[in-house]
Amino acid sequence: MTSRLISIDPDIFGGTPVFSGTRVPVAVLFENLADGLTLEEILESYPTLNRETALNVLKEAEASLEREQSVA
Repeated sequence: MTSRLISIDPDIFGGTPVFSGTRVPVAVLFENLADGLTLEEILESYPTLNRETALNVLKEAEASLEREQSVA
């Protein structure tokens, strides 16, 4: 499975979702934010991850949660 923002390929980290065009797992963004790192700190640690993509993934996650809440 591949989307504009996230790729899932069994040959990359065993199918772990990564940011498209990188080998950076999407979970890294959420885990680091939960640990209190800023987006800037995360981007410094993962130079292949760009700000626009990270922000768009966060927006998609927010929209997904809002859709789930409206169904419940």
